[in-house]
Amino acid sequence: MSSFHPKASRPRILIADDHTVFAEALCVYLEKTFDVVGLVADGRALLEEFTRLQPDVIVVDVAMPLLNGLDAARRIREKTPNVKFVFLTMLDDPNLAAAALELGPVAFVLKRSGGLDLVKGIEQILQGRPYLTPTLRVGDWVAAKARARQFSKDLTKRQRDIVQLFAEGRPMKEIATILSLSEKTVEFHKHHIMERFNIRNNADLVLFGLKHGLIAVNPEPVTVPTNT
Repeated sequence: MSSFHPKASRPRILIADDHTVFAEALCVYLEKTFDVVGLVADGRALLEEFTRLQPDVIVVDVAMPLLNGLDAARRIREKTPNVKFVFLTMLDDPNLAAAALELGPVAFVLKRSGGLDLVKGIEQILQGRPYLTPTLRVGDWVAAKARARQFSKDLTKRQRDIVQLFAEGRPMKEIATILSLSEKTVEFHKHHIMERFNIRNNADLVLFGLKHGLIAVNPEPVTVPTNT
């Protein structure tokens, strides 16, 4: 692997992934080429640490607790349009790739693709070019864009937060604390969402969150990066 920049001016990377062993291994791997400035394990910590650390690139898992990677990225991009994102996921889903593409030139890399694919994605976005992991078909990616765009309009930012936190199984009181809202306000939003989308119970709410990429199930063990 060739060095992308001299060490003194290497791009600053912030890693956001709730799988601790994987994130630590990823940090060691990327430090060979980049300057890794921090690790966080949930989307809300990512918002805080980004403000403090001001990295050039954020390598972020799509499915993270408290706030998923896509929504965290949207909020960061609103305030800092020039930050670069590499979305890292176990889910081979063109809908997620399409939703990521809505943020502009980003990289979308599968965790099973290997370390070299991830580095290539980082290098591409640093040059202002989007990157899509080779195993995803471009046709599927483009076809899913309209669905992703429509869903982002269907729910407000606050409603997306509430769907994710309920779908993660968090109780009303905890959700109210996380979002700095009253329990009554949280209940109001939940009722409105369930009525609008014909969601009958909490199990349906979980399925709704899964379907729209707000939460995800990891279907297989994560493989740490290697040089091969």
